[in-house]
Amino acid sequence: MSAAELVTLVCCDLGSIVRGRSVLADELAKQLDAGVSWVPANHALTPLGPVAEPNPFGSTGDLRLLPDADTRIIVGAGDSSASALELVLCDIVQTDGKPWECCPRSFLRDALDELEQELDARLVASFEHEFQLLLDAAPALPFTLDAQRRVDPFPGRVMSALVEAGVEPERIFAEYAAHQFEIPVAPAEGLASADRSIVLKEVVRELARREGVRASFVPLLDPAQAGNGVHIHMSLLDASGRPLLYDETQPALLSELGARFAAGILRHARALSALTAASPVSSARLAPHHWSAGAVCLAERNREALLRIPPIVTLGNADAAGQLRIEYRGADATAN
Repeated sequence: MSAAELVTLVCCDLGSIVRGRSVLADELAKQLDAGVSWVPANHALTPLGPVAEPNPFGSTGDLRLLPDADTRIIVGAGDSSASALELVLCDIVQTDGKPWECCPRSFLRDALDELEQELDARLVASFEHEFQLLLDAAPALPFTLDAQRRVDPFPGRVMSALVEAGVEPERIFAEYAAHQFEIPVAPAEGLASADRSIVLKEVVRELARREGVRASFVPLLDPAQAGNGVHIHMSLLDASGRPLLYDETQPALLSELGARFAAGILRHARALSALTAASPVSSARLAPHHWSAGAVCLAERNREALLRIPPIVTLGNADAAGQLRIEYRGADATAN
């Protein structure tokens, strides 16, 4: 008997764990208006499994996972024995459709709306995820072609799957730590950029499973090596799409608005780290000489600064204003 095709309605919880419920793929249309049942206490599940105590939600209440049809992704099985990966990202809502106050997606949507109302600005962001394949073999040298070829055909297959999922991967390359790789993706606006981050992790894990290995996004797998971070590149646009961070008359080409935006992040850096680097092991990565964020400062081209201004590339006559962005280096994959 052949396996039924399933689509999973998912949410990413506060611990960055993707959870959800599956329905028959050919019945997805029936779920779009009302979604599927969910429970507040599911948000009290810890990344290690048990329910946190005290559980702030208790045992009462009912919610719905409401699918956002625009986020549906399908990654075909190809020549593997696995079934296709199919999922739809969801908002967590009350049974009457009103947003649940603890829904991370709704929280982000509200924050983006507030940004637009206060500054007439739209956020465009991209994510660079680092991860490691858990292999018994001795690692190749960092950043080498050998490191990538040793795990072939995984790199090509994962890039193909990410393209199929609409994530727009830009490149894949071997990183510094053992069996470590990084995949930057193209920028997207607002909510779509965060959705891409979630989808990328699940696609990477799926393709690793198909190769018979495990992909880990743990912030620090080995204290003696570099860790796995998530570099978040941010730029601001006005209503017409004009970049707001670039000003050729200012130091580092960063506009006054951009400097104020950066200053706010630095002022609240310690509090923000509770959200962006949420696990106990996260703090071990955020230390000097770990190529992460050893200093709470804004700097040009410095990969140990919490906020980095990447260089403007003049090759190819690329637009300078469109390149100017701020890179937040203090996040990792334990963040929602």
